Amino acid sequence: MRILAIGDVCGSIGCNTVRNILPKLKKEKDINFVVINGENSADGNGITPSSAQALFSCGADVITGGNHSLRRKEICSMMEENYFLLRPDNLPEELAGNGYCLVDCGYTSVAVINLSGTIYLETLNATSPFEKADLLIEHAKSQGAKIILIDFHAEATSEKRALGIYLDGKVSAFWGTHTHVQTNDAQILPCGTGYITDIGMTGPIQSVLGVKSSIIISRLKDKNTTEKFVLADGKCMLNGCIFDINNNTGITESIEIINFS
Repeated sequence: MRILAIGDVCGSIGCNTVRNILPKLKKEKDINFVVINGENSADGNGITPSSAQALFSCGADVITGGNHSLRRKEICSMMEENYFLLRPDNLPEELAGNGYCLVDCGYTSVAVINLSGTIYLETLNATSPFEKADLLIEHAKSQGAKIILIDFHAEATSEKRALGIYLDGKVSAFWGTHTHVQTNDAQILPCGTGYITDIGMTGPIQSVLGVKSSIIISRLKDKNTTEKFVLADGKCMLNGCIFDINNNTGITESIEIINFS
């Protein structure tokens, strides 16, 4: 099974990029299953029902989230109703939605797990991603999942690397999101788990993580925290990773970084 994971989609400009690239990419690369991180897919941050629906319409089988998933209150009811729209499962239980789904693909079943890091994201009050991962993996196996995927939305590369190695052989593929910069370390870990520290973002190339560069420079250089984030415009890129996973063993047999513009 060929699975495509697409990095953090930034606003409507990112959604349009997915719409323009994904259908052709799925055909050219013979993609069977698509997971898109959509927690920034709404203009002005967060995700809305309309931006989520745009990504589902483009070809997403599952949408994962992160620290901005519940920033927009209008998404909460859709989080509860749509089984394939996820937010990190290790966030407080009283929040809308959850971070696990099982997709029956007929010839196999795919479990998708969404978790949040805890380093530099303390305000989320997330519980241990290690403990939550163990629980959800056991749950996925009890439901007959042959392929298990994890989107780990985290800031620190050390935390991503540590959890990935900890889960080697327990999941089919593990990728990081949140930092919006694609890392050059795609690999198959010793026990067969496909791994990359961060799959990058889908949004404007000439930007700072999707935002107008001048705004971020002003915040960092001049300590100007009053100006709101505004997405940059111009030419966009689509970042992601393809995992070629054996349907019977659930291990990754090959991995390919995707960077289209």
